[in-house]
Amino acid sequence: MNSSCSLGIPSLTSGEKAHSEIEISLSARNIRRLLSFQRYLKSSRFFRGVTAQNSLYILDDDYNGQAKCMLEKVGSWSFDIFLFDRLTNGNSLVTLTFHLLSHHGLIDHFQLDMVKLRRFLVMVQEDYHSQNPYHNAVHAADVTQAMYCFLKEPKLAKSFTPWDILLGLIAAATHDLDHPGVNQSFLIKTNHYLATLYKNTSVLENHHWRSAVGLLRESGLFAHMTLEERQHMEGQLGSIILATDISRQNEYLSQFRTHLDRGDLCLDNASDRLFILQMALKCADICNPCRTWELSKQWSEKVTEEFFYQGDVERKYKLDVSPLCDRQTSNIANIQIGFITYLVEPLFVEWARFSNTRLSQTMLGHVGLNKASWKGMLQERSSSEEAD
Repeated sequence: MNSSCSLGIPSLTSGEKAHSEIEISLSARNIRRLLSFQRYLKSSRFFRGVTAQNSLYILDDDYNGQAKCMLEKVGSWSFDIFLFDRLTNGNSLVTLTFHLLSHHGLIDHFQLDMVKLRRFLVMVQEDYHSQNPYHNAVHAADVTQAMYCFLKEPKLAKSFTPWDILLGLIAAATHDLDHPGVNQSFLIKTNHYLATLYKNTSVLENHHWRSAVGLLRESGLFAHMTLEERQHMEGQLGSIILATDISRQNEYLSQFRTHLDRGDLCLDNASDRLFILQMALKCADICNPCRTWELSKQWSEKVTEEFFYQGDVERKYKLDVSPLCDRQTSNIANIQIGFITYLVEPLFVEWARFSNTRLSQTMLGHVGLNKASWKGMLQERSSSEEAD
């Protein structure tokens, strides 16, 4: 018997040690969230008693000129979320989501209490892990901006209800809430409590959804709605966020293709609108290669950094290194070419069939150019290695 066990001291396995290394203190994060909100209360003239005739005035009151100018072009596909995050002092998710909800008239339509809404959005932003290179609040803001672009597309704009738009924007903002910066495989093989809780099935997505529901309830944002309405919102939020599970990509893509082949999608039906919201969030979640090269390359570098960090932890604790996470055998160009070829292109080709607009063609154009750029970098690397 292990001596530590005989003394009553639990002996950690390598998986548990790796698990503990990526754990963040919940109490510390909650304190940080509280302090962040207190800072916001002190800094915002709105919360010091300055009232306004409408929510847009509140936005104007709190933002500097450059951020306000950017928000005027928030529907542009070339929107630079990195610049916007700097201009808002790291508050891109709160700022952007509040603006979009206001822009769509959802605050008035659903009679949302603006203090509760601000509090909810601040808690959401704080529950993203800022130390994650990729799965952080800036990614959530980027996905929310992409979702807004899709909601503006003619087919969606003429059919979607305020409820659908509210649901879509909240799902986008919360879709990766409290992401630990490692994938499901890592959580399972390190016996993480989340893997046990969700029985190794859509572990992260279930956690993101439940975390979002928790913050909605904690903030009381929808407390004025009926119990049935709140339960309906929470259930639909779950179905949209769960659709982002990349392991179920082929399932959703096959269903989408079948609908398009049959031509049987009718956006007058609530169920079909919900399905399109699922597909829209799936597109928004992996749309980085559809952006301009300057933006796409930055996202690619960040996600690769996060992958390689996981691989380093796995190697340190003698666990099998997950695919794409081994910096010794993988490189950013190869990872992106595979990602584009097998996940991004098939999805966005079908999205363009559904919504054949200037935006969908622009996205496909960027995908092609970015893929070619990564191939070019790979060829340069091969030529350089041969020369050596």
